[in-house]
Amino acid sequence: MPEEFDPYILGIFCNWCSYAGADAAGTSRMQRPANLRIIRVMCSGRVDATFVLKALANGADGILICGCFPGDCHYVEGNYKTERKIPIVQKLISQFGINPNRVKLQWISASDSVELTELVKEYVEEIRELGPNPMKKEKREKWEKEKS
Repeated sequence: MPEEFDPYILGIFCNWCSYAGADAAGTSRMQRPANLRIIRVMCSGRVDATFVLKALANGADGILICGCFPGDCHYVEGNYKTERKIPIVQKLISQFGINPNRVKLQWISASDSVELTELVKEYVEEIRELGPNPMKKEKREKWEKEKS
């Protein structure tokens, strides 16, 4: 019987809202899957397409980008920039044969710790259904060829 797939999800969270929400969830001892690893950026507008592409190339099964709600950005319009960028990134990765649902953008405020916990649980299941990142297999095969 095959081993159950345990996805690796990279979270890129803005400092002011989403990361604060994740911190509040942790201090409130809310349980969430351990599949999410969070990187904090000052603003979701700071998220560059290369961050996403590099994460996928290095084997992340999913990328969850979270920022302040539109209109609440501490940097005025950083989240509006992200809102325009992410669909372009999703279209780009689909050109490489990667399911665009592997990249998700969600607005989470500092008080949304319960919503964040539920979002992570749902996203882990969504990625589990998609299966492992196809680039992981390519990377492993390349490594095995170099090794032999």
